[in-house]
Amino acid sequence: MSKQHLTMYTTEWCGYCQRLKKQLASLEVEFVEINIEEHPEAAQIVEKVNEGNQTVPTLVFSDGTAMTNPSAQSVISKLDELMSK
Repeated sequence: MSKQHLTMYTTEWCGYCQRLKKQLASLEVEFVEINIEEHPEAAQIVEKVNEGNQTVPTLVFSDGTAMTNPSAQSVISKLDELMSK
């Protein structure tokens, strides 16, 4: 699956981020990762999606929708939906 469909906002210390990245890698799901601590401007995107909170992992899809701390299966389902359009 193409990286163009998924951006994952993370931090280095986030255990949930590490878990989801590992799960998606095992499913061969490609994504662009942006660490909000290394790119503070990206934290604003995360805050906008999460009612002012910097909650990670936050995933933003190519259609503008977002998920916060989703299951790998939820991500796969959304990507399948995007690919079918």
